Amino acid sequence: MSSPATVKSIAIPPGTAIHAAVSGAQFFDAYEVADRHPARTALQTWLDVVARTPRWTQQLMALRNRLVRLVGLKDLGQLHDTHPLASGRIPSDASSYRVGDRVGIFLIRHLSDTEVVLGQDDKHLDVQVSLSKHCRGDAPATLAVSTVVHIHNALGQAYMAVVTPFHRRIVRAMLQRLADHGQR
Repeated sequence: MSSPATVKSIAIPPGTAIHAAVSGAQFFDAYEVADRHPARTALQTWLDVVARTPRWTQQLMALRNRLVRLVGLKDLGQLHDTHPLASGRIPSDASSYRVGDRVGIFLIRHLSDTEVVLGQDDKHLDVQVSLSKHCRGDAPATLAVSTVVHIHNALGQAYMAVVTPFHRRIVRAMLQRLADHGQR
């Protein structure tokens, strides 16, 4: 059995589509873990990540959705929600999706085999999340989840002040679950 994969904090990977969004952002972070399935596309890996969303994360999202409606923010639903594609069909697999389709709480902004950028914008803040896959020579394959947030006003700043510690814990937990699942 291979050693357990460790999630580590990294800089947003240069050369990724999301890297261009960092300029002017008030918040950004990235985490990396070994990629146990490097042949899977970035979107398939994202779908694997959100399919393993811990129950406590789902409960936090439900609480978030109830509370933010009180201050005029969007109820986003859950990370793993399935929505009809632009064609009206329910997606059957990652290859069914196109730029502009909804995946859980996000819209696909960029889609390639090695990176998917998903986003959600409102009048308070714009959020982008990327899952990118990396193979560097003889080094083991890795995947990175990067987040970039552009804040527009005081409500957006207050929101980020509250959710940032949860965001960091959630991303780490989801990547760790994915890595641990890949060992089995």
